[in-house]
Amino acid sequence: MKIALLDYGMGNLHSAAKALASVGADVSITADPKVVAAADKIVFPGVGAMRDCMLGMQDAGIDEVIQSAVFNKPVMAICVGMQALFESSAENGGTPCLGILKGSVNAFDNPLFDANGEVLKVPHMGWNTINQMATEHPLWKNIAEDSYFYFVHSYYCAPKEASVVAAICDYGKPFCASLIKDNLFATQFHPEKSHTAGLQLLKNFVEWKI
Repeated sequence: MKIALLDYGMGNLHSAAKALASVGADVSITADPKVVAAADKIVFPGVGAMRDCMLGMQDAGIDEVIQSAVFNKPVMAICVGMQALFESSAENGGTPCLGILKGSVNAFDNPLFDANGEVLKVPHMGWNTINQMATEHPLWKNIAEDSYFYFVHSYYCAPKEASVVAAICDYGKPFCASLIKDNLFATQFHPEKSHTAGLQLLKNFVEWKI
């Protein structure tokens, strides 16, 4: 299975590539549209500030690659890659995004409180559980409901279409931790940093037939 791991200068590429290779993928780290077009599937990572990510995508031509690929082959977006799919982000005073999905990316309240009134740190950094919404979907195969995944983010996605939400996480408030729409799958958490459950999720993506 050939996977194009998109390189626009803002992703955690080597750990993602190593994790994908460990579950059987033939990974190419690339920004070359020809390599992307020849790949069976695409992984769209991202870390850092949204404005820098969008500029990096535009400079590398990745924005056009994603706009095209999202309609014709399986795509997995991770962290800021997931956030970039929406119409806009509140980060950097407001940043236009790719607009592939309807909705926005909002900042966590700061201060943020848990159910007991205790202050939660922002960014949301570390391990947390998720509540799977589409439990029968093949991407959740062999992943227990109480599995932990690793998060690092100060902003969260707010889709306008509730039907795309594949998992919810709670951090001061419920937020979209994962989404699925047709051949597009995205996670706010980092599966490549999430040990057994994360590797299983990547394996499920590699084996996903649509």
